[in-house]
Amino acid sequence: MKFYFTNVLLSLLAASSLITGLSGCNSNNSNASAKTQQEVKEVKIGGSSSTYPIMKILTDAYSAKVTTTTANFAAPSQSEAAIAGVKEGVFDVASISKQVKPEEKDNNLDYYEVAQDALLVATHPSVKGVTNLTTENLKAIYSGKMTNWKQLGGSDAKIVVLDRPEDESAKKLLRKHYLGESLKNSPNAVVMRKENDLITAIQNTQHSIGAFSLGYAVSNKVPVNKLSLDGIEPTPDNIRSKKYKMVRHISLVSPKTPKPAAKEMINFALSAEATKILSKSGFVSSSQK
Repeated sequence: MKFYFTNVLLSLLAASSLITGLSGCNSNNSNASAKTQQEVKEVKIGGSSSTYPIMKILTDAYSAKVTTTTANFAAPSQSEAAIAGVKEGVFDVASISKQVKPEEKDNNLDYYEVAQDALLVATHPSVKGVTNLTTENLKAIYSGKMTNWKQLGGSDAKIVVLDRPEDESAKKLLRKHYLGESLKNSPNAVVMRKENDLITAIQNTQHSIGAFSLGYAVSNKVPVNKLSLDGIEPTPDNIRSKKYKMVRHISLVSPKTPKPAAKEMINFALSAEATKILSKSGFVSSSQK
C-alpha cells in the first residue's frame, strides 16, 4: 500500500474539482513500479488533523498486507467538513475526532468508532519539578494569571503557553473538563492552528506547555514531560476506566455502500490485528473499552 499526503484545500463549493486535485508524493515506492494505474485501488481520506497520526499507523500496517491499494490523504480539515466531504463524494472515508450524537447522524452514512486517544498535557523537558497540575493550576496557566514555573515548584522561568483555537477538539476538551467555558485566554498564549505545529513547537520551545495526542507522543517517542492532571496519569488503564477525563473518540465515516477498497480498509481498522497495533502505539482500541 502507498501513501500520498496531498495539499488539498477542502471546499464543499468546489467538491468536483477537489477530486481531480488530490495528488501527492509517494512515500512507499517499493511496490509502485510493478503496478499500473489501472490495477491500483484508491481510497480518498479526509479528516481532522488530530486523527491523521492514528490513520497513518493503521494504513502503514495495512500496506504490509495489501499492496494494490492507495490511500490519498487530503489536507486536514475539521471533522464536520470531512463528514460533509463523504456526503458529497469527495472522500471515500472520513476520520473524525468527535462522538456523533444519534440526532446528528445521517442515515446515508455509517459510523465506526476505532479508538480512543487521550489529550496529553505536556511540557518541554526544560520544565523541572512539575509533574502534576490541578484544575486550578490549569486555569491559572491558560488564563495568564500564573506566568512563572516557580509558582508551581519549578524553576524561575516564564511559562510559554502553546494553545489551540476554540473550534478544535483539544481546546474543547480542555474547556469541558478543566478550564470552563467562560475563562478568558491568556493574551500571551501562542495559538497553533494545527496539532503538528504545536507538537513541533513544544519540542523546540523551552519552558513551554501544550496539549496534544498521547498516542502520537507514545508512537513517536516525543521527548516531553507527560503531566498528571488532578493526580490522574494519562495511562491506558485510566483511559479505559474513564478516570482520565480528556479523551478523543476517533471514528471513521463512510457511505452506507462504500467502495470495496474502502470497506476492506475499514474492516482492517476494526480487526483484532489493528487492536494490537493501536495498543502498542499508545491508543486504546474501542474494542478494549
